[in-house]
Order: sequence, then structure tokens, then C-alpha cells
Amino acid sequence: MSEQALKHFVETGWLKKHLADPDLVILDCSWHFPDAGDAWAEYKEEHIPGALFFDIDVVSDTKSKLPHMMPGAEKFARLVGEMGIGNDTTVVVYDTYGFYCAAARVWWMFHIMGAKNVKVLNGGMPKWLDEDGPVEEGEPKPGVPRLFNARLDEARIYATEQVVDIMNDKSAQILDARSPARFIGELPEPRACLRFGHIPGSINIFFKDFLEFDGSLKPLDEVKKRLRNIPLDLTKPIVTTCGSGVTAAVMNIILAELGVEKTAMYDGSWAAWGCEDNDYPVAMGPA
Repeated sequence: MSEQALKHFVETGWLKKHLADPDLVILDCSWHFPDAGDAWAEYKEEHIPGALFFDIDVVSDTKSKLPHMMPGAEKFARLVGEMGIGNDTTVVVYDTYGFYCAAARVWWMFHIMGAKNVKVLNGGMPKWLDEDGPVEEGEPKPGVPRLFNARLDEARIYATEQVVDIMNDKSAQILDARSPARFIGELPEPRACLRFGHIPGSINIFFKDFLEFDGSLKPLDEVKKRLRNIPLDLTKPIVTTCGSGVTAAVMNIILAELGVEKTAMYDGSWAAWGCEDNDYPVAMGPA
């Protein structure tokens, strides 16, 4: 993997050369809102050869009322082990949007569960197809089950009560990756029964501002330039948030590329904070 310029990504050319590697597992992590498509059906119609399907709503805490919350270490270990993934397995994740949806979320899950070599396909399926990458159809063909020893780094996952604390004591920065229109409360949330606005004191950094048209990451020099224009201190703790803990992970992986490794995520995100049946404070307008 040393030929790659980015630490947490692989390029489409690299993956084409390594499709047959025996220690490689590819995961299609595509995910849509319920009314926006069927990721499982799309997978069966077309996916990168050998890829397995990783459903973030299955590999999750299904007892929670919130969507795709992080599962416990035991459940995560069992499900990914059944996919033939061990701690040292090279795992490449992708989705149908590029890397900015569930692929980043799945990278984050593996990252804080102790996996050593998980990469995101830069540009995902759009770039793969644009460059005439091979595809196949049909059901997944899991490999031989392996032992995955999950070690959840609980310091990287924040609950609502912890976010209330940092909102009040400013011990960490809250980075909201949603669009500016959702952040300031001009655009409704895609999920029903959620209030408009943002967590008071949070900083808005729209994740799509760091992406190329094909869903790949902008050059790191441009990423750094954009971040310099935002009141975010990379030397201090950062907790990311978004709608439900998916696109927030885009900012976690971007920050990791810049060497900011010890970021955390508010797993429930706005689906938890903005729920109409709670009384957590909400701010409107610019940060």
C-alpha cells in the first residue's frame, strides 16, 4: 500500500491491479434514505468483482431507535469475521456516491474498532465506472470466516450528554458537516420530526466543499487552504456531527489525512439532538 500518496485511500488504478489479492476484502457500503433507492438491489445488479455488501443498518446497534448507531465490539467482530475479515486483512470500502456517504462511515467504524489496514476507494463507484473498471452481478460470495478482535475506542464516540458538556465547557470543538442551509435552519431535515438549526456553538464545515465532481477528495493542498479560512483549531479536540453520523465521517477521514488522528464523532448527531421530543437547545442562523 506504500505506493499510495494518501494514507487512508486507494486509487482505482491500484484496486484494478490488486483485485485478485488473496488477503483483500472489498466492501460495497452503499446506503440510501428509504425513499431514495435500494442499495442492496443495486449491489446485486452491479458491483466491483468480489465485493461483499456491508449494510450500515445491519452492522449497527439495532436496539437503538436512532439510525445505524455504532454496534458493540462483540457484534461488530462477529459480523465482519463472517465476511472473512481479520484485524490484518486489507479492506477497501466504497459506495455509489464516491466516498462521501457510507464508505466514510464504514472506514470510521473499522478504524475505531482496531482494524489495521482499511482504505476508502477514492471516488468510489462513479470513478470506477468512469474509468471502465470491471463489474459483476449477483449475490455476494463470502470467504472463509476469520477472527476479528474488536477493540472499540470509546473515547472516539460521543453520546448526547457528552456533547452537552462540551457545548457548555468548550473542552472540544463541534464540527457540523451538514450543508449551510440545513445548519442555519433554512432547509428542512430529510428525516421527519426533526427541528431546524444546529447545536449552539458548533462550527459548520460542509463536507462536499472538499470533494471533486467525481466524488474523490480534492488535493490536500486545496483541502488545507479551505480549512485555513474556517475558525477550526486543528490542535484542539474535534467532535464531528451531521444528520445521523454518516457524512460526519467524511470530515474524520479528511482530518486523519492531515494528521489530526484523535477526532471523535457524535454518533447520534442531529437525529438525536434535533428530535422534537427533547429540549436540547437549538441555534438558528450562521455560527
